[in-house]
Amino acid sequence: MTAPWILSEWLKPPTWTQHSSVDELRQDLAATVARPIFLREVSQWDLRWRRMLFQILIPVPLLIEYNIDPVSLTDAQGRPVVFSRQGADQGSFRLELFHSGDAIDPLAEIELVDTIFNQIEVVWVALQDPLGPRFDIDVTPEGAPTLRGTAGRNIAAEEAAQAAGLAPGQIRRGLRSLHWLMERMETLLLCLNQREYVVQPLFYHTAILFEQFGFSYVQGQQRMAEIANGFQPGGVLHAKLDNSSPFRRPALADSIRGRSWAIHDGVLDAPWDRVRMIKRLGVAAGVCTCPGVPW
Repeated sequence: MTAPWILSEWLKPPTWTQHSSVDELRQDLAATVARPIFLREVSQWDLRWRRMLFQILIPVPLLIEYNIDPVSLTDAQGRPVVFSRQGADQGSFRLELFHSGDAIDPLAEIELVDTIFNQIEVVWVALQDPLGPRFDIDVTPEGAPTLRGTAGRNIAAEEAAQAAGLAPGQIRRGLRSLHWLMERMETLLLCLNQREYVVQPLFYHTAILFEQFGFSYVQGQQRMAEIANGFQPGGVLHAKLDNSSPFRRPALADSIRGRSWAIHDGVLDAPWDRVRMIKRLGVAAGVCTCPGVPW
């Protein structure tokens, strides 16, 4: 039974109704100019405010799944698992979330940078299963870094990754939860009074993923359409799938992931470096350069 004094507290009117006018307490949140805030400014913030901002990107259910305390950001043994690394120019940040304090690879990672055009760019984003098998596509057989296969290749590791259903650039299978990160990215940009952000996809399949999340093209849409046509039967790219390597099998033309492996293997006449995309907050552009092609 509810105690009488508790009930009386519940029945009290809110304190703001005791004033002569509600308008006396109302504050216009649109009164101040919403000037865009950039990462170089965030770098000057106190660490607690940076932490609060970056926590927007961390979903509580994912933390709980891996026994991470969502408040202290530590694992079950009390070890820290969330880190931010600031770039040398103070206009960039790399955020890393590990599933345990002794993990080698991040569970989630995202790198953001200010551009010379006063925009914020997502340079890298990855969500990967930390308990799944690892494929060393990020280092050569001699141990030199490959920058996920963009600056060098480990062919044997790439073949194993492809056979396991991974796409270029993946060292572990994904978590299939990029949608929540994209949603939270918009919230973070909103907190910085930014209306849009840009990406430069490192691989063909990531460009297609960004299309599905509502991005449009600043540069490269025509090229993407030409690639789609090129992989059609009789197309110039389809003709290059000549079984000369595991990444050039004809069947690869029938999926986004397969096409991405072929492009990663060099079937294009020019390097993959001329695609730039943009996402406007709350706007789904509806762009699709390869309709009907399965993942």
